[in-house]
Amino acid sequence: MNQGVEWAVHVLLSLAWVDDDRPVSTAALAASYDLPQAYLHKQLQALARAGLLESLPGVHGGFLLARPAEKITLMDVVTAIEGPEPAFKCTEIRKNGMGENAPKSAFRRTCAVHGAMQRAELRWRQSLASQTIADIKEEAEAHAPSAARIAKQAYGRV
Repeated sequence: MNQGVEWAVHVLLSLAWVDDDRPVSTAALAASYDLPQAYLHKQLQALARAGLLESLPGVHGGFLLARPAEKITLMDVVTAIEGPEPAFKCTEIRKNGMGENAPKSAFRRTCAVHGAMQRAELRWRQSLASQTIADIKEEAEAHAPSAARIAKQAYGRV
């Protein structure tokens, strides 16, 4: 998973703390995490295409949550940034090397490695789908009660 997923979750969390109808610019979001603005903007556009952010153009434009934090799952974020493809891609290496002379019947069943990885990925996806940005916000506030105040200050919302 690339760092864009981490960045996206943090941005969504920040926008959940701001929680008003005024957009936050890419420049402000990038500065608040010391991230490269151009690369962050690509992640923000992916979130907007996925319907997680609303992109408002113009001098006073920027980004807002497109739906409540309770309705944005971590799986939504991963899919927006990484795409819907499975993380594991079986290339059937069991048919190469020592398996190249095995009868075709030896490969009728799904590869045990592939099956194990599919089951693990299913559990991973289910876990991500069960956690929302609101859940992460609640957990973050339990660890750092001043986080919301700091985010609001960073974006001039105090």
